Amino acid sequence: MKIVAVCGMGIGTSVLLKMNAEKALRAMGVDGDVEAADIGVARGMARTADVVLTSDDLATEIGDVPATVIVIDNFTDVQEITDKLTAQIG
Repeated sequence: MKIVAVCGMGIGTSVLLKMNAEKALRAMGVDGDVEAADIGVARGMARTADVVLTSDDLATEIGDVPATVIVIDNFTDVQEITDKLTAQIG
């Protein structure tokens, strides 16, 4: 499974989301590759990803992509990330 963690600049916040998404995947027992990206790069990456994790503000900027876009309210909340990934991918 390929996941893209997206923030506006692709530096700090997306890396934090990436690390917490990896923790969530481990807790779920799911193999996945999580990459951090800024919104510009994420548009291209989302075309080959399974899931995009981002904020509500940026979700609409991803565009029309085949990936499932999941809005995360608190990038530091591993439980929220786990719950939302579980709801989408099982």
